[in-house]
Amino acid sequence: MSDNMKLTLNIWRQKDRNSPGKLVQYKVEGVSHHMSFLEMLDWLNQDLIKKGEEPVTFEHDCREGICGACGMVINGTPHAPNKGTTACQLHMRFYKDGDTITIEPWRSRAFPVLKDLLVDRSAFDRIIQAGGFVSVRTGSASEANGILIPKENAELAMDAAECIGCGACVAACPNGSANLFIAAKVATNS
Repeated sequence: MSDNMKLTLNIWRQKDRNSPGKLVQYKVEGVSHHMSFLEMLDWLNQDLIKKGEEPVTFEHDCREGICGACGMVINGTPHAPNKGTTACQLHMRFYKDGDTITIEPWRSRAFPVLKDLLVDRSAFDRIIQAGGFVSVRTGSASEANGILIPKENAELAMDAAECIGCGACVAACPNGSANLFIAAKVATNS
């Protein structure tokens, strides 16, 4: 495993929501397999800044895989091809020297591109907020084996509980439907 990888990045560049965008190719060298995907983008941006070029805009926050801000499509898959991995938790050890990686923003009419890989997720945020939150004191938890739950229902509930509100479900849906998020929450209540 090389600690000095050379990669070709095809990155979506778009000046603003009213400008047309396009994929722009960048060569990046000196990428360590220990870097996270976002650290690799930071590495690219430092090189672009040194050259006097505009850095690639992308959103991030926690860099711990729990906030969902780092949403992007990597090689055609929201976040990354690794199941259950956000872009910030994806590490470069999953790539090899000489690989070509295509990086695009979420692709949905509901998420218009603001700049480069940064999208406006406010429509999705409004859906989540409309669901509200209720805290009701119900006493102590039941004995875990007291209520038998079929395995498929338990698995469905766990899948919904994994949601970090990133919008990958909308970006992956051919219809761009936020109903994917709502349906996951409804399915666990039945």
